[in-house]
Amino acid sequence: MILDRINAPNDLHNIDLKDFPVLASEIRELILETVSKNGGHLASNLGAVELTLALHNVLHFPEDKLIWDVGHQCYTHKILTGRKDTFSTIRQENGLSGFPKRNESSCDAFDTGHSSNSISAGLGYVRARDLTGGGGYVVSVIGDGSLTGGMAYEAMNNAAVLETNFIIVLNDNDMSISKNVGGMSTYLSALRTAEAYTGLKLGVTKTLNRIPRAGEAIVRQVRKTKSSIKQLFIPGMLFENMGLTYLGPVDGHNMRQMMRLFNEAKKVKGPVLVHVLTRKGCGYPPAEKEPDRFHGIGPFDLKTGQPLCKETAPSYTEIFGDTLCSLALENERLCAVTAAMPSGTGLTAFSKAFPSRFFDVGIAEEHAVTFASALALGGMTPVVAVYSSFLQRSIDQIMGDVCMQNQHVIFAVDRAGLVGADGETHHGCFDITYLSMMPNMSLLAPKDGPELKKMLEYAVSAEGPVAIRYPRGSAGTSGLDTEKPIECGRSEVLLEGQDICVIAVGSMNETAYKAVRILQEKGFSPTLVNARFVKPLDTRLLDALSGTHRLFFTLEENTIRGGFGEHVCGYIKSRCPDIRVVPLGLPDHFITHGSTESLLSRLDLTPEAVARRIEQEARL
Repeated sequence: MILDRINAPNDLHNIDLKDFPVLASEIRELILETVSKNGGHLASNLGAVELTLALHNVLHFPEDKLIWDVGHQCYTHKILTGRKDTFSTIRQENGLSGFPKRNESSCDAFDTGHSSNSISAGLGYVRARDLTGGGGYVVSVIGDGSLTGGMAYEAMNNAAVLETNFIIVLNDNDMSISKNVGGMSTYLSALRTAEAYTGLKLGVTKTLNRIPRAGEAIVRQVRKTKSSIKQLFIPGMLFENMGLTYLGPVDGHNMRQMMRLFNEAKKVKGPVLVHVLTRKGCGYPPAEKEPDRFHGIGPFDLKTGQPLCKETAPSYTEIFGDTLCSLALENERLCAVTAAMPSGTGLTAFSKAFPSRFFDVGIAEEHAVTFASALALGGMTPVVAVYSSFLQRSIDQIMGDVCMQNQHVIFAVDRAGLVGADGETHHGCFDITYLSMMPNMSLLAPKDGPELKKMLEYAVSAEGPVAIRYPRGSAGTSGLDTEKPIECGRSEVLLEGQDICVIAVGSMNETAYKAVRILQEKGFSPTLVNARFVKPLDTRLLDALSGTHRLFFTLEENTIRGGFGEHVCGYIKSRCPDIRVVPLGLPDHFITHGSTESLLSRLDLTPEAVARRIEQEARL
């Protein structure tokens, strides 16, 4: 196998170009074999194999810097930079990350996981290179989906004044996670049809360069006047008008064409954008047919493409989507907003049933929130469905545009808590902290699927900003339902006891219940409370319990720093300083990737570990 000769960074330079197509096939097979066992981001990585090979052919690592936007397409890069033999561990505990990580390799220039920031990072590297007198090329790869994020344009606007080389590669596959939307998608669609221009330009440049002595001078002169020529072939030329040299579009699966274009880009004294057309899922028919399903996927049968494990219970995401559709049938003012994730947030059915009330704004969480605030001001009831980790991008808009104006916007905060193999960038560990600090915000967390349904019904009828956080995965029925309706700021007592009180938030109720059962077998009789509301606190219940309990524990799948436990502790200490409150939750550091079960075990948040901690504290 040719891949056997790739064992360290830059080994690719020793491979003959005629062997590159075979090498691409071998890499594709390795990615398919590994992801079918481990799960991961498949379609985007399959689509970027040839692109990565072409970039590695013209770059030298780690002197040159290659920055991947989001990082969903970095698998081939990892294989080519000395991590081939450990690639089988990707996304596994203590194995390779599914995203670029500087602590894995000096060839990973920037830790990524969120979108639209690669151009900003690349520009920073360029400025540092020029100021320190360093060398090397800087290349930022960004997808067309990420170009729906405003940060990309802020960076391009800033890059326009550069007088030294900076290469931006637009990996255009007409997708983010779902099909792209909006004006930029329409614009790029027009550019995709302009292949005649690319062929003409490459041919003319190649011919002129053959002219002895005068050829290169003619090419330089043509470059100075190329905008007027380009306008004949590509109307608009947005990138050129922003101050970037535009090259392309080029077939992202034709490595020789890309190499020629990348080498041409290296000669430009300024920012240059190379437009590369790729196919998401390329080389694996099931992924080509359903690129959105194969964007991020669990283990699957390689022959059929079907998942190996199917959930028996509906997920929180599915319950959210189904409930929202039911509520929208009764309430014609209810609408849904998402940021390029209709399928991931469970809104696909809503988008089909109520197309005029569904808004996919692209990867633009900040815009989504302000847009939703104005929808509310205009008389609608918007539900903004976003992953917890991505909602962090819009903290300022939630604060100033929603909470400060006290608008009835509902936030469906999916993937709250630990999410497993995606790791640091995707864990939803901070939403309780940043949402509970905002005036006027109500924050709820369901203990199971049926309670999520109740909370959505409550949120639609409530006033002001309301956020509901819920985890990834199966919801089901906990069996702990007391049939109490959702009332603003009221908790739910699940088990009445004495002396010790355990208050659990959302997904941690099952853990808390099992821990209490363990303690009961040891002679303890704790009270168990389902918080329901993180904010406002149920101070009435806390006052009542403080009269009969000497020790409180809070349990949450959020960082302890600024979390629910600290709020409970602050309140009780202000009223009853002799009562001890012990917050249990996630530590004040970023948590690596691994299965959720393993991570909870490592963090001492299993029922057994929680019961052990409560027993230790109770015996002090």
